[in-house]
Amino acid sequence: MILTVLIVLVALAFYIYYLPVFGGTFSGKRLIRMRKSPNYKNGAFQNLSDTPALAEGYTMWQVMWEFLTDKTKDKIPKSKLPSQKINLKEQAASDNFLVWMGHSSYYFQLDGKRFLVDPVFSGHASPIPGTTKAFEGTDVYFADDFPQIDFLIISHDHYDHLDYKTIKTLRPKIDQVICALGVGSHFEKWGFDEEKITELDWYEDEEISRGFEITSTPARHFSGRRFKRNNTLWSSYVLETPTKKIFIGGDSGYDFHFKEIGEKYGPFDWAILENGQYNEKWRYIHTLPEEFVDVAEDLRARNVLPVHSGKFALAQHPWYEPFEKIAQNHRGKNLRIATPIIGSKVDLDDDSQTFSAWWKP
Repeated sequence: MILTVLIVLVALAFYIYYLPVFGGTFSGKRLIRMRKSPNYKNGAFQNLSDTPALAEGYTMWQVMWEFLTDKTKDKIPKSKLPSQKINLKEQAASDNFLVWMGHSSYYFQLDGKRFLVDPVFSGHASPIPGTTKAFEGTDVYFADDFPQIDFLIISHDHYDHLDYKTIKTLRPKIDQVICALGVGSHFEKWGFDEEKITELDWYEDEEISRGFEITSTPARHFSGRRFKRNNTLWSSYVLETPTKKIFIGGDSGYDFHFKEIGEKYGPFDWAILENGQYNEKWRYIHTLPEEFVDVAEDLRARNVLPVHSGKFALAQHPWYEPFEKIAQNHRGKNLRIATPIIGSKVDLDDDSQTFSAWWKP
C-alpha cells in the first residue's frame, strides 16, 4: 500500500513538473550558447552587481509569513477599474501609438510595424488558474482583438510577463519572437518554429527589419518558472526604428546599468519602466518609487510610461499607490509622465497629450 502511494505521488510529481505551462528545458546548441555567455556562471545567469533576493535584515520565512497574513488596505480595488478599448485591427499601419493593457503588457505601432510586449491576457498571473487574478475591469483585450503581430518582445520568463495560455492563443498571429537567452526554449516547447525565435544576450543586437534594430540590454532581476532560479536570462531592450528610440525596461532594481544604457544609447523618445509591485524587501530586484525618476534621468528619456501596476496584486501596497507616487515624485522635473487609462491610446508622436488622474475616486 505504501509503495503504491509513493509510486502515485512520484508519477504525479513528474506529470506536474512537465506540464507545458512550465515551459521548456535546455539542451543542444542553446545550452552551449548559454554556457558561453559572459553572464552565465556556476550553472546560472548572474546580475552585473551582487543581487540578493532580499534586502539586508529580512528572511524568506519572514516574507512568506507576511505574505500569508497580509492585510494591506486597498491592495485590491473595491470596484471595477475604468478601461477603454479600441479596435486594433482598424488602426492605420502608419499610425504611431501605444496601448497599455495593464501590468507590463502593451501593444504599440511604430513606422509601420506592430509590436506586443509581455502579454498576459488569461485573467491571472500564475501557473495555477484562479490565483493572482486580474483586477475587475482590467482584462479587456484578448487574442482575437489583435491584428498580425510583427514582433513579440518578452523581457523574462516570470508568469506575470510570459503567460502560456496567452502565447498559445496568439501563436498564429506572431511573426517573430524576440526574447532573452534561454527563453526561446519555452516557445519551442509551445510549438514555435526555431527560425521564428530570436534570442539575445546582453548587448547583442539584431536588425529585425530594414531600419529597425533591437538590442538586449541589462536588467537587475531574476528568472525561473519551475524551482530553479536564473536558468534563463532577463533583459531590457533598446528599440531603434526609422523615427524613434524606445527603451523597453522589463523588471529591474536600480543600478548603474541604467546610466550606462543612457550614455550609450540615449536620449530616448520613450522609456517604458516598471513602477509597481515594489517593496523595500525587494529593492535589489524591483525599482522603488523614489528611484523611478533617477532611472528616467539616467536613461535620458523625454517621455516615460510607468507599467507593472494596475492589474495584479503582487506586493504589499494599495493598488493606486504607484500612480499617486509617480505623480508626486516627478514634480519639478523635466520629464513627461504618461498615465493612460488601461486600453486607451497613447499618441507616440504627440508630446502635448494629457492624461487624467483616473485612479482617484
